[in-house]
Amino acid sequence: MRFDLQEPLTTTQDSRQIPAAHRTSLLELARLFLKIGMVAFGGPPAHIAMMEDEVVSRRGWLTREQFLDFLGATNLIPGPNSTEIAIHVGRVQAGWPGLLVAGASFILPSAVMVTALAWVYLRFGSLPQVSGVLYGVKPIVIALIVQAVFKLAKSAVKSTWIAVVGALAVLATALGADQLAVLAGGGLLTGLIYGLRSSKPTSSTSALLAGGTGLTGVAVGSGVAIPFGLTALFLVFLKIGAILFGGGYVLVALIRSNLVTHLGWISERQLLDAIAMGQVTPGPISTTATFIGYLLGGLPGAVVATVAMFLPAFFFVAISGPLVPRLRHSPLAGAVLDGVNVAALALIAVASGQLFRTAVVDWTTLVLAGLSFILLIRYRVNSVWLVLGGALIGVGTTLLHH
Repeated sequence: MRFDLQEPLTTTQDSRQIPAAHRTSLLELARLFLKIGMVAFGGPPAHIAMMEDEVVSRRGWLTREQFLDFLGATNLIPGPNSTEIAIHVGRVQAGWPGLLVAGASFILPSAVMVTALAWVYLRFGSLPQVSGVLYGVKPIVIALIVQAVFKLAKSAVKSTWIAVVGALAVLATALGADQLAVLAGGGLLTGLIYGLRSSKPTSSTSALLAGGTGLTGVAVGSGVAIPFGLTALFLVFLKIGAILFGGGYVLVALIRSNLVTHLGWISERQLLDAIAMGQVTPGPISTTATFIGYLLGGLPGAVVATVAMFLPAFFFVAISGPLVPRLRHSPLAGAVLDGVNVAALALIAVASGQLFRTAVVDWTTLVLAGLSFILLIRYRVNSVWLVLGGALIGVGTTLLHH
């Protein structure tokens, strides 16, 4: 069933038809996203898999179709995708306060951990050893991603044509095509297919494409050399957060261009260490900004950089979120969104294949990945326990080998 998440429903006999915004407390949202934020290793695909499991499969807050629509929408706006999914869920479940609580709760654990590690880094000049934790957690992450792809594909692939578009998106991604181009291409193809099959005038298609271009046509702008200060730090990370398309590698490029090459505030080694901290801690990798902010300005710098980095995500979700359900009332817009959804799923599928080679390195990790997949699919074991178990097994195995 599809309905506008912003409009009240008159039926009260079925609790699932009561608007979600009146069903979830802020405390419940905070508890859920703090929990996910504390164990969400593995980057956006793994974060999204955990959220889908908790929000769709376990709690039924969203249908799988609605979840896919929000996933597709996050790929059309700048910012960290998994954080924006959390913000979308919070807005739908508890309105504007929920938007803030869910997003902040997902970000907070990672920001706190990264700040603590930045303090250790400055005090001792090196990074803590986390190889054992990563050894055990990575194969669990692979199982989570694969499970999410299987479940979401059942809703995303609605027809033979959408399946073909998805296959083309997988092929283009595997060949190294730009992620934003793949997403735009998926939307364009399904929109054109809809137009050809329905023999509708193309004026609406042109208008939609013009609107889509407006979402992604953000210019970086030229920078001006400025001395370090908290205001300058805020503006630099605000700009990065406002133009961040394409995931973690784009984040690395933007930080390097602004803070290393242009401003000279940090060194190449500090950038690499900052990225490492974003990778080895749970939660969004964009808390790399927190680490750099602490290096440059202590605790105030960490807070300023974190707020600036994520503020655009809250803004873009706030202005685009209410439009997503309404897109489903337009057949053409719905067709385009279907294409973006299946293209986004293709990106995650290809990423899982690439990550598999680095996560599954021996028989132990292969067994962990396979067993986790079975437990997720057959017994629906909570992903939190699997991640914690994988971390313990990884640490124990590493200690035994040494």
